[in-house]
Amino acid sequence: MVSGGRAFHLPLPAGLSGYQLAWLSRDFSAGLAVAAVGLPSAIAYPAIAGLPPETGIYASIAPLIAYAFFGPSRNLIVGPDAATTTVLAATLAAVMANVPAGVNATEVAEVLALGVGVLCLVAWAFRLGVLANFLSRPILTGFFIGISFSILVGQIGRFTGVRIESEGLLRPLLELIGKAGSIHGPTLALAGGMFLLLQIVRITRFPVPGPILVVLLSVVLSALFDFEGRGIAIVGDIPSGLPALTLPRIADLPLQTLALGAAAIFLVSYGAGIITARSFAARAGTSVDPNRELIGFGAANFSAGLFGAFPVTASDSRTAVNLSVGGRSQLVSLVAAATLIATLLFLGPALRIIPIPALGAILASTALGMIDLGAMRQVWRVSKVEFVFAVIAMWGPIGLGVLNGVVIAIGATLVYLLRKQMFPRDALLGRIPGHDGFYKLHHTPEARPVPGLAVCLVQGSLLFFNIDYVGQRLRSIADGLPPDTRWLLVDASAIAQIDSSATEMLREVSLELRDRGIRFGLAELHSDARELLRRAGVIDVIGAGMIFEILEDAYQAFEAER
Repeated sequence: MVSGGRAFHLPLPAGLSGYQLAWLSRDFSAGLAVAAVGLPSAIAYPAIAGLPPETGIYASIAPLIAYAFFGPSRNLIVGPDAATTTVLAATLAAVMANVPAGVNATEVAEVLALGVGVLCLVAWAFRLGVLANFLSRPILTGFFIGISFSILVGQIGRFTGVRIESEGLLRPLLELIGKAGSIHGPTLALAGGMFLLLQIVRITRFPVPGPILVVLLSVVLSALFDFEGRGIAIVGDIPSGLPALTLPRIADLPLQTLALGAAAIFLVSYGAGIITARSFAARAGTSVDPNRELIGFGAANFSAGLFGAFPVTASDSRTAVNLSVGGRSQLVSLVAAATLIATLLFLGPALRIIPIPALGAILASTALGMIDLGAMRQVWRVSKVEFVFAVIAMWGPIGLGVLNGVVIAIGATLVYLLRKQMFPRDALLGRIPGHDGFYKLHHTPEARPVPGLAVCLVQGSLLFFNIDYVGQRLRSIADGLPPDTRWLLVDASAIAQIDSSATEMLREVSLELRDRGIRFGLAELHSDARELLRRAGVIDVIGAGMIFEILEDAYQAFEAER
């Protein structure tokens, strides 16, 4: 727009900036495809958490619009996610056990979505996008496998028509055996047939996604053969209007349980969402800023909480469809949202007769798709230790329940991180005749130790939980040195951090070596570590002359004393 000779440009969201009219047809087609693929899961996923099907449709409308305007990615599509909904289900179970009569699960889900949105914005404000890496890929892989088994067991009732009241992995199966006489044959046949169809579509790479075929076919069959009249459960009435903007009530809700549940959902949904974002960004040749994604995910969850839905995250299936059709911007999300609004307004009667066993088949197939045995084999090949932690994370949801499984996954991550830091590696260094610099003796056969000078590279921070180990290693190295050794230098270039406990350890080692006639020194200290040692008085104990900017300076100083 031009006014008074000056050009004005409307500010556009990142996902719509630089829009070109040539993209319009692709974006429109991609939006229709995303809506078509998303509708079956939008109706099915709420069942995991015991929520009405319309909440899944709501979760596929308002969050898409919010992310389109606040999210940084052009291609990412948000919406309901099986793993996030499973954690939501466990949280809802814990909360609903402690609320007064009259509070329904949908209101609690809305509050949890708002809580996740708040946590996203708090994490963005403190630049905690690094939390995306907190649950490592191997641990998330194991956790999702455990989640998958939980989802599969949860479909027993939908496959058989038997009301299953037990929880866990084996107890529902034992209960089913005890109630085998109550299995509804038509329900089992329908669920089994639809599940088989989904697997055939997946194996043959049929161009139409399996969930769409299942929903269309099951609606036609339900209308022709009156599934409801034959005892097969159906979705039932779905509100034909759009949700109103409302602020859910939090009075009388257990705030501590809500806060812990929202934190668990946030951690799992954000970790999974960033993995999805990075995977598809790599395909599209773009990059991902985890901190900016926090804004987009936060806006999506805020809108979910205000418009009758539940927590959402990035959807891998919808994003995959978007990229395969050729969507170029977040107009895809807006078109998909508009399509789902039209579906809700005009196709309510068709949605009403969708048979529940068909939705159970979709959920069971989704759960199987989350069991990535190939990834587990890769983890086993690369790192046996990481494989053990992935198995621990997998066992958590299976053995202790989903919500406790999140705690187990977090605990496994913390233990893994501590283990990596508790035993930092070290290496003795030497020189190659005729070459400058120092080389690891065990890596470089030509390298030789400098007579009278021992140089030890410590590869890790010195913190309170590993100083006993590092101190013992330095003493052990000193015990094995030749009798003519006059200096023991620590190459501190790989020591990122030092705390007050480490300063005391270095003081003690320096004094012990002095009593043995060996001068102790440090080279290539980071400025923060040097300042901490100065304040602690350790540099005075070691001697300023034994603190060196670079290792080569230390070598020259040692040679000058010969």
